[in-house]
Amino acid sequence: ILPAVCFVWQIAMIILFGVFIRYDEESDAHWVEFKREHNITSDIENDFYFRYPSFQDVHVMIFVGFGFLMTFLKRYSFGGVGFNFLIAAFGLQWALLMQGWFHSLDPATGKIYIGVESLINADFCCAGSLIAYGALLGKVSPVQLMVVTLFGVTLFAVEEYIILTLLHCRDAGGSMVIHAFGGYYGLAISWVLYRPNLHQSKRLNGSVYHSDVFAMIGTLFLWMFWPSFNSAITDHGDGQHRAAINTYLALASSVLTTVAISSMSQKTGKLDMVHIQNATLAGGVAMGTAAEFMITPYGSLIVGFCTGIISTFGYLYITPFLEKYLKLQDTCGVHNLHALPGMLGGFIGAIVAAAATESVYSAEGLINVFDFEGSFANRGVGTQGGFQAAGTCVAIAFGLVGGAIVGLILRIPIWGDPADDNCYDDEVYWEVPEDEESIPPVLEYNNHMIHKHQDM
Repeated sequence: ILPAVCFVWQIAMIILFGVFIRYDEESDAHWVEFKREHNITSDIENDFYFRYPSFQDVHVMIFVGFGFLMTFLKRYSFGGVGFNFLIAAFGLQWALLMQGWFHSLDPATGKIYIGVESLINADFCCAGSLIAYGALLGKVSPVQLMVVTLFGVTLFAVEEYIILTLLHCRDAGGSMVIHAFGGYYGLAISWVLYRPNLHQSKRLNGSVYHSDVFAMIGTLFLWMFWPSFNSAITDHGDGQHRAAINTYLALASSVLTTVAISSMSQKTGKLDMVHIQNATLAGGVAMGTAAEFMITPYGSLIVGFCTGIISTFGYLYITPFLEKYLKLQDTCGVHNLHALPGMLGGFIGAIVAAAATESVYSAEGLINVFDFEGSFANRGVGTQGGFQAAGTCVAIAFGLVGGAIVGLILRIPIWGDPADDNCYDDEVYWEVPEDEESIPPVLEYNNHMIHKHQDM
């Protein structure tokens, strides 16, 4: 079924691209004429040169960052990085179409015109489904992941249109539309796909020394490039500049509080690699919405400070709680890195927007930062704050409801998902080299997500 899905869906993409997708005026051969007509003097004015560095960074985050972050399982590193690669490559094509239909369909010609910013947005759109994959890691088949991505990208395009266009929220780094949505989408699917006998694969649900090192590569790529992620589609000029600075500071701050809480949580004061791989990134997630606002540098540090603590607490207490009482199996802990910090980021953005004043932003600055133009020209900052909060709720609702529906589709027994005693194992879907076929039983205690002393 996997070859059929890949071939048929890719051919469908070719046909749909043929019908709908064309180069925009900045990537078309008519650029020479366009330049002359608009009195553009130099090629450097082409959006490519503004956006491409950001696009490269985001692209690295999607394929290297997300991919390697998911290699922490001792026998699922091929699946982590390989399936991430597969669904992102499919997702970005589908995203160009879905986002094009919602955001940039030209009513006169019926075509979608794409440029470098469309590529960044398509990568963002994929990110929602890759986050959802984190909650399902090791428990689903590649075909199920393709289905998750097909619906995830579709839902993303709809909720993004509602939040950014209809509610007119600002969400440059996607705390709401990417992280809150993707996190709750994955959690809802995982909840519907609950496996009561997953403990049969317990010996593989953990890391070994080198798999944690590989995951750390993903962490560092994400960490380094998150300022680009949050600033990639902000306004040229001060918005982009400010978003990068704010994110840079929040990320740095969350590292120190993560290390502090991780060390405090163990009687011996030792650090847990899970926390360092994940919670150190929470500052970037929570900064996604407010990054382009005038939150001030120390405000960014406070956001990072708090989210590092909250995210690490999530790994220590919330994940075991969700698993035990809500029957929610979250392999990577996306609740703590994406869902919860994304929701917080949305509300932080709402508060910062509502507190905006003319003395801080200037009259023109307010109009520029919040796009108080056209039919939104009379909107005040308080109203904007309210809509920002509403947007966060829309994202969460889309994630939970959409995820529950997709989960039900994935429960139909036709997708070739692994048996309960065969999860977290690359053997099911990959040719694995012989050398380390068996896992020594000594490693059984080293369970990656469940607290060491927790009664199973």
